[in-house]
Amino acid sequence: MPADYVAIEKVPRVRRGPAAGNDRGSSGTYTARCGSNQEGHYNSDNVIVSPGVPNGAHHLHDYVGNTSTSAASTDRSLAAAPTTCRDPGDRSAYYWPVLRDLVDPRTQARFPGESESDRNVGLVLRPAVSMVYSGNPFAPVTAMPRFLRVVTGNAKALTAGGRNARARWTCRGFADRVTADRYPLCPAGRGLTRILEFPSCWDGRNTDSANHRTHVVFPDARGACPPGTAAVPKLTITLTYDVPAGASFAIDSFPDQRRAATTDHADFVNVMVPGSMARLVGCLNAGRRC
Repeated sequence: MPADYVAIEKVPRVRRGPAAGNDRGSSGTYTARCGSNQEGHYNSDNVIVSPGVPNGAHHLHDYVGNTSTSAASTDRSLAAAPTTCRDPGDRSAYYWPVLRDLVDPRTQARFPGESESDRNVGLVLRPAVSMVYSGNPFAPVTAMPRFLRVVTGNAKALTAGGRNARARWTCRGFADRVTADRYPLCPAGRGLTRILEFPSCWDGRNTDSANHRTHVVFPDARGACPPGTAAVPKLTITLTYDVPAGASFAIDSFPDQRRAATTDHADFVNVMVPGSMARLVGCLNAGRRC
């Protein structure tokens, strides 16, 4: 629908205040180089939210990292699988809903497990993928436990009144203009950008929780973790696409979510070996760029 889109020039500018933090913070960054799904790893499963259920997501996911991730995955199978990441010790599963070109829905090629009744049509677009881990401005980070499951955003945010929504959309060259509930229209369709930032305050005990949210929560507006939680590396996935000009693209979603921009989300299962996690934590706590 036209109301789901807005010219990026009409999005209000974001004013950023001075950076908070203290001398105990962890200021490093670590880039995980895992490609951009050149292998064509797609399915409509979700091993975190709907383990064991084929097409449990009812929308197609785009994957990098672990090459075996599906509804049938277990901790053991993930640990044994290859990875697209440059660090062979990072077998983590990183995934998000695909973005599609809607100019000609007839160009769609169905992937195994997809259902026509899910009403996600269009040609799947492949983005440039950037995945960066960063530290915490108030504390050193601690290692994430292996097989920690983390989600960001809400795939059902449209019908949930925006609860747990974390969508952030912008265009290349317009970093100070970010929209959460509409797709931005970028000049000539170039540089459409999705920013998916994960929670980074762990309860110190659990690798998952019943709602997949309470074991890892977001820091406060300053970046400080709540009492009783420990700062862990914060993952931010940035996806950049060139799309056809105009209101001609949308992410996949559950049928009742109308492919709304506010439903953008992503999932992550940490399957780093201890040595890889130690290097990540050491980089962030030492304030390096790795």
